Amino acid sequence: MKQSTSYDVIVIGVGSMGSAACYYLSKRGYKVLGLEQFGIAHEFGSHAGQSRIIRKAYFEHPDYVPLLEKAYENWRSFEKQVGEQLYFETGLLYAATSTNEMIKGVKRSAALYNIALEKLTVADAAKRFARFTFPENFEVLFEPGAGLIPPEKAIRLYTSQAEKAGAAIRTNEKVIDWKKEGAGIIVRTGKDLYQCKKLIITAGAWAGKMIPGVADKIKVTRQFVAWIKTKNDDQFKLNGFPCWMIGDSEKHGCYYGFPLLDTEKFGEPAGLKLAHHFPNEVTDPDNVDRSTRESDIQNLKYCLDKYLPGVFDAVLSTKICLYGNSPDENFIIDKLPGFEDNVSIACGFSGHGFKFASVVGEILADLAIEGKTDHPTEFLNAKRFV
Repeated sequence: MKQSTSYDVIVIGVGSMGSAACYYLSKRGYKVLGLEQFGIAHEFGSHAGQSRIIRKAYFEHPDYVPLLEKAYENWRSFEKQVGEQLYFETGLLYAATSTNEMIKGVKRSAALYNIALEKLTVADAAKRFARFTFPENFEVLFEPGAGLIPPEKAIRLYTSQAEKAGAAIRTNEKVIDWKKEGAGIIVRTGKDLYQCKKLIITAGAWAGKMIPGVADKIKVTRQFVAWIKTKNDDQFKLNGFPCWMIGDSEKHGCYYGFPLLDTEKFGEPAGLKLAHHFPNEVTDPDNVDRSTRESDIQNLKYCLDKYLPGVFDAVLSTKICLYGNSPDENFIIDKLPGFEDNVSIACGFSGHGFKFASVVGEILADLAIEGKTDHPTEFLNAKRFV
């Protein structure tokens, strides 16, 4: 192999987790190659869409909270390094019946880790968040320390900082396959062959096609996201309107949304963003129906009519993003079974992973270089599905 195609670490997939991994590795002085089949911060996977919620009272599993504490810390330190704001504190409004898994999980994590959480009556919520309408049997909680992060901006910054530290990032270069050879790994793309001592695979919805033994563990689903024109945009602007998550009694999962963001600062699209967090139609990441269906629109209008009545004016923009769901909907972050000496993986982020990028990048750098991490990731091990 030519010296120019030999690296300490190769990262397959330069999205949220991959860009952060490239950053942490190159910052530590390692020779890094990031391979991305599309452009940086593309729209074909899971991490596009202008905004992502970040929260600590994690209803999915309380074991995520220590990782979130570190993620918040890492986002702040990265902001200082690049001189750009990435975390915007908006607060997060949760609403559902008291028996809803989201409400129960939020309260459990908040109690275990002493996370600030306000409990509101429906009447209090109506005064404070006047655009929402909740049934009398709903429990309403507010997490003041939650907010949003713009994913495209974060990915571009991690990538550019990695390049400044010496990383090579190759875009529009699809990985065909990889194999162990001797003490290292050979990666073959549509353009070249590369050699490395350590390989990190952060391929998102394509993880099942890149990671042996994972194809049947990652279910890829088509997820619809919309931006709407409201009848009074001034009521929904950043710093005056929170992020929100609502557990409906009739529909699975939860609906969620964001404040209206200034496109000059955050980029397109314009409008009030909302979506339905629940694994939807199973798809092949290389053959996704990205058209807007009437059923997609009607599902979100159901939420708006019920909980934000009188707000909807028109649909401005829509996108299809992809979830990569593990069987228990928790992440998989580990050394790859059978290739423990050379390969680390991070996948199964299933629509709730982006906020962790700042700590997952650090974890992946640890696993590749040290063979272990001090971060509490045992509950995300790959062997739980064997």
